[in-house]
Amino acid sequence: MINVELLKTICATPGAPGYEQRIRELVVKEVTPLVDEVHLDAMGNVIAIKKGKTPKRAMVAAHMDEIGFMVSHIDEEGFIRFVTLGGFDPKTLTSQRVIVHGTKDLIGIMGAKPIHIMKPEERKKVVPISDYFVDVGLPKSEVEKYVSIGDTITRERELIEIGECVNSKSLDNRVSVFILIEALRELKEESVPYDIYGAFTVQEEVGLRGATTVANGYNPDFSFGMDVTIAFDTPSAQPHEMVTRLGKGTAIKIKDGSTICDFRMVAYLKKLAAEQGIPWQPEVLPAGGTDTGALQRASKGGSIAGAVSIPLRNMHQTIEMVHKSDIRATIDLLKAGLTNLDKYDWSFNGLKSGKQETGLY
Repeated sequence: MINVELLKTICATPGAPGYEQRIRELVVKEVTPLVDEVHLDAMGNVIAIKKGKTPKRAMVAAHMDEIGFMVSHIDEEGFIRFVTLGGFDPKTLTSQRVIVHGTKDLIGIMGAKPIHIMKPEERKKVVPISDYFVDVGLPKSEVEKYVSIGDTITRERELIEIGECVNSKSLDNRVSVFILIEALRELKEESVPYDIYGAFTVQEEVGLRGATTVANGYNPDFSFGMDVTIAFDTPSAQPHEMVTRLGKGTAIKIKDGSTICDFRMVAYLKKLAAEQGIPWQPEVLPAGGTDTGALQRASKGGSIAGAVSIPLRNMHQTIEMVHKSDIRATIDLLKAGLTNLDKYDWSFNGLKSGKQETGLY
């Protein structure tokens, strides 16, 4: 159904925001045989271009970066203090393994005050991130041979298969990187009506920074954001809180905290899913945002933007989980969305938009 080994490699490859060197190298290696051109911009975004029949532009963005940390201090005993790169749920960090990326990689452990010596009131509270430290088992003199202020730290957790699902660190958003690569692999040149720009973006977790640059630089007519979304389909969840559920199909985003998706794109994706028998579910996410917001607004004159999302449990925690059938459905809907763009009426009920000079309508 899906290439689990490739997904495993993508999830394991480190790349904190602003330090995406290793995952970028892997992406370039994977996509180069699949497309006509590969470009890197000054920020480090990878843009993989597959030529279509006409030069209109459809962009798909999947961010490469993962939430992580940055070394801010090494104390006299060799313990490492850090700041966060992206949002974390602090209750999930206790005793977890991490990798400190210095001149060589060092395995470390997230430490905090033992519960046995906490005051009663402390035991009732979630330990704040500022109280954590990383222990690499070495004295300061040894730590400083390999680690400097500003080095990044990522989580250490291998992808495994659990039942019908996969479980790993950094499925946000490495599962979308995987999906975009696989969609580019499966797309046939004769089926692509417009030029496709596969944008593997940087620094999404700290503010959609790479996607803003890419959209501004390439000015897509159509845009698809690719990211995970919340699946709160676990015990105690009320139906209105779930957002999505694992195993029920890909999610068509309607809105999140940063984007109201173009109503035409939402209708288009729903229509394709129904016609092609692709399981899907609607996504209305109360808070949080994805590269979709940057794609929609940073393109000159705006872009007709929507998003295909992958339901995910345990978001921004040590390990996350997605359903393999949802991954397959997302690949299928993305491919359908890219290959049928020229067959849909994109007008505003007969009215043309500001991009009519491009010949889009």
